[in-house]
Amino acid sequence: MAKGGAVVGTAVVVCAAAAAAVGVAVVLSRRRSRRREAEDERKRKAAAVIEEVEQRLSTPTALLRGIADAMVEEMERGLRAEPHAPLKMLISYVDNLPTGDEHGLFYALDLGGTNFRVIRVQLGGRDRRVVKQQYEEVSIPPHLMVGTSTELFDFIAAELEKFVRTEGEDFHLPDSKQRELGFTFSFPVHQTSISSGTLIKWTKGFCINGTVGEDVVAELSRAMERQGLDMKVAALVNDTVGTLAGGRYADNDVVAAVILGTGTNAAYVEHANVIPKWTGLLPRSGNMVINMEWGNFRSDKLPRSEYDKSLDFESLNPGEQIYEKMISGMYLGEIVRRILLKLAHDASLFGDVVPPKLEQLFILRTPDMSAMHHDTSHDLKHLGAKLKDILGVPDTSLEARYITLHVCDLVAERGARLAAAGIYGILKKLGKDKLLGDFSQQRTVVAIDGGLYEHYKKFSACLEATLTDLLGEEVASSVVVKLANDGSGIGAALLAASHSQYAEAA
Repeated sequence: MAKGGAVVGTAVVVCAAAAAAVGVAVVLSRRRSRRREAEDERKRKAAAVIEEVEQRLSTPTALLRGIADAMVEEMERGLRAEPHAPLKMLISYVDNLPTGDEHGLFYALDLGGTNFRVIRVQLGGRDRRVVKQQYEEVSIPPHLMVGTSTELFDFIAAELEKFVRTEGEDFHLPDSKQRELGFTFSFPVHQTSISSGTLIKWTKGFCINGTVGEDVVAELSRAMERQGLDMKVAALVNDTVGTLAGGRYADNDVVAAVILGTGTNAAYVEHANVIPKWTGLLPRSGNMVINMEWGNFRSDKLPRSEYDKSLDFESLNPGEQIYEKMISGMYLGEIVRRILLKLAHDASLFGDVVPPKLEQLFILRTPDMSAMHHDTSHDLKHLGAKLKDILGVPDTSLEARYITLHVCDLVAERGARLAAAGIYGILKKLGKDKLLGDFSQQRTVVAIDGGLYEHYKKFSACLEATLTDLLGEEVASSVVVKLANDGSGIGAALLAASHSQYAEAA
């Protein structure tokens, strides 16, 4: 009897253990099921965010044509000086672009940030072109960026005078001639002639009393006199206009220049007789270079997402530079960061905890975005390393890396296609978007400068492909987009040459 009881007891224990095992299995199964459901839900949320981003950032060709038409319309409003026109279409007073015939020694001063450059070139005419050039870069001491106008310009003039003293035997200035300078001044200026302009406001960390409303050429000229430097400012130019001049010198078919770097701008050659706000005599060349300040272009047609709107709202200049905030190097990485943050919050892209660094404004720079976007490794290990180094995400899933790559692609593609639409708008304004009556087409060149275009290869390739699409193969075959690396520096010296006080006699 005891033996039978033992058997029953053992059976009960076995049954209990089996029941417990079944219970554990059920619990584990439920947990796995919940994890699968949670993972499926996370993927659904990620897919929903991505789908919305794809829709909001979409730039179909028909939309780009509409944006180009809006660009032309705003260009015409700016040329009429209509109030509230977003494009200022500033008259540069440059009516003689370099031809290649320029001779002599010319200087340039390029002031656009915390450094400035002094440049000299010896021009040898059509046959010898640029015989020799030299430049030096000088850092501006921080205290001079918030000091007085006299202190700043005295420092610049003193460095320029030192540079002139190092002129070697390869540079020749005839005894009877005064040295001449092209002054690239990349701050907002109301230009009043080729060699004069009043400062509207300081930007880029400068805050100097007593210069706003003053003629910056007169300020520099007085400082040069105080240094005993006999030099005349022959041309005051914006960096984009300088790039156009450098581009035209290298290639006579250049009609426009675009800067695509940290910021963006465009300049082009307009027929003077279609500039209603031009009230002076028509220049003999019949042309006038227009500085568009196109970063401020805005239109209801621009595909602005919630990420663009929040970026603009939180910026130092809300409501301004809308186009620039969608296409330039200052902002592309920041747009990617905002989309990744949404994915981290809504879809736990980088795990259950949102990486704290991902909350920091502008922590993801466009050069880092470009490096991630160009990762061709099968497991995107370089992209993963960037996410670890920049955002502090120690271990990312392959899925998270591919989603990040896709976001980079969407933002860069939209920026490049919108930039192409702007260039197409300029060509349309000039009538260079179609074949001539005899079905021929003159070669047309757009010079582009800036690190975004030069170094972000997927961006530049997309821009060029989009422009071809907008123009059509036949017209596109005669339109050339080319890099004009550092065109603005030598461009200012070339404009000093083409607007020299001795040009008439030459």
